[in-house]
Amino acid sequence: MARAFLFVLDSFGIGGGPDAADFGDDGADTLGHIAEFCAAGAADRPGLRQGPLKLPNMSALGLLHAARAATGRFPDGMDVPPRVFGQHGAASEISRGKDTPSGHWEIAGTPVMFDWGYFPADDAAFPPDLVAAICEAGEVPGILGNCHASGTDIIARCGEEHIRTGKPICYTSSDSVFQVAAHETHFGLDRLLAFCQSVRTVLDDRPGGRIGRVIARPFIGETPAGFERTGNRRDYSVLPPEPTLLDRLTEAGRTVHAVGKIGDIFAHQGIGRLSKANGNMALFDATLQAMDEAKDGDLVFTNFVDFDMLYGHRRDVAGYAAALEAFDRRLPEVDRKLHAGDLVLLTADHGCDPTWRGTDHTRERVPIMSFGPGIRSRLLDTRTTFADIGETIAKHLGIPPGPHGRSFL
Repeated sequence: MARAFLFVLDSFGIGGGPDAADFGDDGADTLGHIAEFCAAGAADRPGLRQGPLKLPNMSALGLLHAARAATGRFPDGMDVPPRVFGQHGAASEISRGKDTPSGHWEIAGTPVMFDWGYFPADDAAFPPDLVAAICEAGEVPGILGNCHASGTDIIARCGEEHIRTGKPICYTSSDSVFQVAAHETHFGLDRLLAFCQSVRTVLDDRPGGRIGRVIARPFIGETPAGFERTGNRRDYSVLPPEPTLLDRLTEAGRTVHAVGKIGDIFAHQGIGRLSKANGNMALFDATLQAMDEAKDGDLVFTNFVDFDMLYGHRRDVAGYAAALEAFDRRLPEVDRKLHAGDLVLLTADHGCDPTWRGTDHTRERVPIMSFGPGIRSRLLDTRTTFADIGETIAKHLGIPPGPHGRSFL
């Protein structure tokens, strides 16, 4: 047997989603537009980064060729390597949403073919009967927010009133989410997590469309200028609609090492070992530790959340570029951990183009960069579903195929 390592660069789309127009995202291109801004000097930031986007390691693994497969051209200003290693290409999503659970579940062999429930953008996001039920179940005097909002903006607007009144800040976005921000000290972290669990129960008991996630967003600070979200975020997800790659591996006696928010995304189904960390570099360290602990037949599955949470949603092009470059510099550390027969697969779950209108995810293709000892270089056909990624890992680890997707090994 061998091992597999699946790393999701959260929101690192490469443009060209065939149904992007249906989502209002025709022309969105996370990698392409970041590279364009960098090449034009529009992503220079003193003390952070400057010049064209430099990702030599991912480029050598076929990132630029995957981008050309998705969009028809190489990203601006980036050096195209003379030789590419491993299997590389692009994949399209067939799930009906462009959200985190849909992307990850499809990567793990289980596309989301139902419609999520969403909250309206006009007037109050949450209806009075839902607010009343949540307040009663969570034992709070009321809620603040009740709208579509950016997480950092609504904390700045409502944080002081929240501290004064004890009312949690509840808001949503274009994703199927119910988000709750509360102060770690004044409200209490344990109380926030318990409140979110009660919200999850209330939502699950309601008829109609299902809400994908309830997200706890703890913060600290005493004034709007000093409010800061912490790394103690927790996602309460619904269960995937059918067994995923993680469940199948667990049933076969393998261990799934979940790093970062992977456990939350899969509602802790099919998880063998869980590692939490705050920030991409800490997540990278935790991943390397999990690689040391993984046995033959195991999967290490990591989500690198900063690309999406800190830079995509906040439309920070320079920050996104710097984070990509920092991640790329550390990839040789992964290579040095590999044993004969190991497989590494880099991909993404959706796009979040930091140059695009609004602050939401964008419907894009994602890259596939697959490498390891003995993996020959070739350009893959553009895959018609992310589920091909999970089925490739299933075949590599020697478990039976699932009902969706097809291995490219």
